[in-house]
Amino acid sequence: MTNGTAGGESADLPAPVWIDAGALGLRLVAPGRRLVVVDLRPSGAYNGWRHADEARAGHIPGAASLPVAWLASANTSALRRVLTSKGVVANREVVIYGTDDGETRAASDALAGLGRFRITMLTGGFTAWAADPARPVERMPRYERLVSVGWLGALLAGERPEAAPDGRFLLFHVNFGGPAEFAEGHIPGAAHLDTLWLEDPADWNRRPAVELGGALPALGITRDTTVIVYGRDSVGLRSEKRPGRRAGQLAATRALLILRYAGVEDVRLLDGGFDRWVRAGHPIETGVREPTPVATFGAPIPGRPDVLVGVDEAKGLLADPEGSVLVSVRTAQEHTGRTSGYRTIVPAGRIPGDVRVACGSDAHHMEHYRNLDNTMRAYPEIAALWAKSGVTPDKRVAFYCGTGWRASEAWFAADLQGWQRIAVYDGGWLEWSRDPANPIEIGAQPSRPRKSLAGTGRPAAATTDSARAAP
Repeated sequence: MTNGTAGGESADLPAPVWIDAGALGLRLVAPGRRLVVVDLRPSGAYNGWRHADEARAGHIPGAASLPVAWLASANTSALRRVLTSKGVVANREVVIYGTDDGETRAASDALAGLGRFRITMLTGGFTAWAADPARPVERMPRYERLVSVGWLGALLAGERPEAAPDGRFLLFHVNFGGPAEFAEGHIPGAAHLDTLWLEDPADWNRRPAVELGGALPALGITRDTTVIVYGRDSVGLRSEKRPGRRAGQLAATRALLILRYAGVEDVRLLDGGFDRWVRAGHPIETGVREPTPVATFGAPIPGRPDVLVGVDEAKGLLADPEGSVLVSVRTAQEHTGRTSGYRTIVPAGRIPGDVRVACGSDAHHMEHYRNLDNTMRAYPEIAALWAKSGVTPDKRVAFYCGTGWRASEAWFAADLQGWQRIAVYDGGWLEWSRDPANPIEIGAQPSRPRKSLAGTGRPAAATTDSARAAP
């Protein structure tokens, strides 16, 4: 090791030092390891996309993701909260690495101004680590389904980036009932996809197979089409009359899930959506772009019925708490019955025996699944969040929320990680609460899930109107 210095370093803290890849490898397997490893590269590189001239893709096992760009673009208080969540705390040794030494050094200087961290820098960055095939790397199993704005830009320019579609592809700007938003600005080449074409407003479940069989070919989508979806989140104020219209990435993952249900296997999400595309300086176009219809979808619908479950299947999961779990992707206020989360749903509470994991601040935000730049949170952090509540890949897992949007984003996060037995309870809280025969639980949840759905009578559930206020 050789010593280095960093701007803003406290006199009573050791100067940042360098460590080579071989020495770091030994320390990572040493008993009593206490160091935190931080990956400074873009989140796509961390997930598994090839980056720069690195020999292999992914990240050092156990590393946290903290793209160096955040250190310059986010406010100090938000950054400190993120650092703490990743284990980067005062007086704890933190090993950082970027693509190369310049990136690593710049991050060390920035971190010195944010706290009293004991910084160690990996010589040669991830490039040096990945050069030796004997050193382990990890990556998200289905990383190619979460694409970056750079990847999409290259594809639209006619290039063949990594994991490019083998055949025809389509790009969709997804929202709920918002053609004006699409006309105002969208990614060049995108067509508009209204979630109303995929969901039935009577209950906000996916539309019947016969209706999907008409809607998808009208959009030009076949079983073999690669579909790339994105949304716009830049206008998502809680005071809006219909804030769900601006929850673009939620709308996009909802569309993605229903497309997978129909049988489209290659559906991808633009990480960070329209907002990240614009902030990266890419062009937009305005006006209306009509899709080119095709004659037929090309296969029976649904092709993947297993990704959506009904109320009877949800009850079956609840009856098997050892091998299955019904996961509530709803706020604490919704879960305890303080609010239904929607203007259009009257009953408040939860499904007895479900398991709640943190998600976001309301029905149209998913802060626990997103990074500071609105990209998807690092997948090991999402998995750790679930594991605390006993949500693990060995179980049959179904996610639910109010009407399916937030549950769809959680489902997609599990799908990216390669989880096999996952689904969304499509009816969610809206369907469950409408049936007075279904029990509702409020208040603090019992320490152990119930094994029975027995409950007492309650007033009939109802919705106040049929207009959707939020996903």
